[in-house]
Amino acid sequence: MTKYDTEYKHKLISAAEAAGMVKSGMWIDYGAICGFPSLIDEKLSERAAELKEVKIRAEHSHTIIPRIDPDQEHFIFNSWFLGKVDREYHKNGACSYIPFGLGEGPRMYREWLKDQVDITFIEVTPMDKNGNFNFGASITRQKAACEVAKTVVLEVNEHMPWVFGGHDEVVNLSQVNYIVENYEYKIPEFPAAVVTKEDEAIAALLAEQIVDGATIQLGVGAIPSVVGKLLIKHNFKDLGIHSEMFNDSMMELIEAGVVTGRKKTLNPGRAVHCFAAGSEKLYKFMDKNKALAGFPVDYTNDPYTIAKNEKQIAINSTLRIDLRGQVCSESVGTRQISGTGGQLEFTRGAYMAPGGKAFICLHSTREGKDGQPISNIVPTLELGDMVTVPASDVSYVVTEYGMVNLKARSVWQRAKALISIAHPSFRDELTTAACKAGFITKGTMGLGWE
Repeated sequence: MTKYDTEYKHKLISAAEAAGMVKSGMWIDYGAICGFPSLIDEKLSERAAELKEVKIRAEHSHTIIPRIDPDQEHFIFNSWFLGKVDREYHKNGACSYIPFGLGEGPRMYREWLKDQVDITFIEVTPMDKNGNFNFGASITRQKAACEVAKTVVLEVNEHMPWVFGGHDEVVNLSQVNYIVENYEYKIPEFPAAVVTKEDEAIAALLAEQIVDGATIQLGVGAIPSVVGKLLIKHNFKDLGIHSEMFNDSMMELIEAGVVTGRKKTLNPGRAVHCFAAGSEKLYKFMDKNKALAGFPVDYTNDPYTIAKNEKQIAINSTLRIDLRGQVCSESVGTRQISGTGGQLEFTRGAYMAPGGKAFICLHSTREGKDGQPISNIVPTLELGDMVTVPASDVSYVVTEYGMVNLKARSVWQRAKALISIAHPSFRDELTTAACKAGFITKGTMGLGWE
């Protein structure tokens, strides 16, 4: 038995005891995504009746707390990024969104929240022989939260992969107050998105823009997943990965030998990321895999760091774009759907990289409540829509009908370009609206956009 084993046993408590430390009015911070403390969350929910105004911050969580307290009498739930679960809570008024860029996470804690975290609960790997716990599939900003929290409680899960990192991927036993062992819950899995013919058409256009030796970032959704499969099919060589998220399609690219990282200018040979979301197979693949490098999000998402990768490619999806090029990827009016995430940071970083390109992808239409199609290319964004990527940052936009580059284009050129890749049944309507808004003027009416 080592000195760490003795200290570990001294700090070991039950999940109920950990939840019992929460008092009314406290600020509680959960680990992000796969760092979500499922067992402690369950035990804390059982204490709802005896608590008042406990404020929780989480991200892409799986909590049951808002469901048992929809009126927020006992718990006030806040999310840095809404996943499927948080989204429904927000829709019902039981969750508030925290606007921020994902790469700001560590600074948020170390600077703005340094005196405002009473307890942090974070899911981690089992301890190693040096007394370290690894944040595994969710490095993000976890170390910063541990540094500022008045009380640090780790929930140990044997299913969490140990991810070799760059820095801040571990926390030492000496920096921890209490430990809970979780044998009841695995870390969450994220099912693959359903792929449509529109996704396949968009992915085919994107694949044409990638060259051997490029470094890629793939965002959330079906389109990035299909892109990964196409890159395997087209036998690309020596691609690299520098991304916020690591997912199943990236694992498949490494397994197929398409991603080697040999040509990367930054962290060659390593697939850089700050969190993972995918299948159990993915998490097992990540465990002590020397081809991966997990970093905190202020490294992975720093545009100036991203820009050090030659031929950096950023592929992200959006909900809507207006005719001036404003991108809304996170809300429908005032209803929050997800969050800013790292979309703006990677759009800027890839654009700054030598030979880099940033792509914003969307389906030309979506289905309305009446079953009829609605255009996702709109004259102007709706009242309440959050602008995720400003018009000045947008370059390539892709739908199933084509690809356009908005850089260095006037508003009339942008409007015409975007109308050209809108669904054909909406192009006349969009043109009329663009003329009415003054985006397309009398003198530019008959001109092509290029």
